[in-house]
Amino acid sequence: MSDEPDHLTIGALAQEAGVGVETIRYYQRRGLLIEPNRPYGSVRRYGLSDIARVRFVKRSQQLGFSLDEVAELLRLDDGTHCDEARTLAETRLVDVRRKLDDLRQIENALAELVDRCCAARGNLKCPLITGLQMTSDGSASDGVARRMPVPAVEKATGSVRSRRR
Repeated sequence: MSDEPDHLTIGALAQEAGVGVETIRYYQRRGLLIEPNRPYGSVRRYGLSDIARVRFVKRSQQLGFSLDEVAELLRLDDGTHCDEARTLAETRLVDVRRKLDDLRQIENALAELVDRCCAARGNLKCPLITGLQMTSDGSASDGVARRMPVPAVEKATGSVRSRRR
């Protein structure tokens, strides 16, 4: 490390944890990371436990946990709440499996569109473009577009308004 343990500036903490300074500040505003006291005439200092906490938050996010769920996991980190932590993880696992199912539907729809596009010859309208030009109610001029899983696409790509930050 570039600085002594428990003597890291916010910039050094961010660098060691692999995030930006604004991420550290955001985590502090969200209550995920404690903002240390600032000694008079000096700067706040952070330690190894702060690095570990920021890395925990980032790893949790990579596994799909929202920041609210990460806060809950941090609250449960006293060794006596393993069942509650497992329940949170099981809920996340169900969500991941649902998203995987949605992605498989998207893969099948895209594969069918690509196959139709490759098979089309002559002065025909491109089946892939036609399939993507369907209306929000699912109506379209050909059978492929009608079978495209629009809700699955919206869920898997995050285009639904309830997108997680």
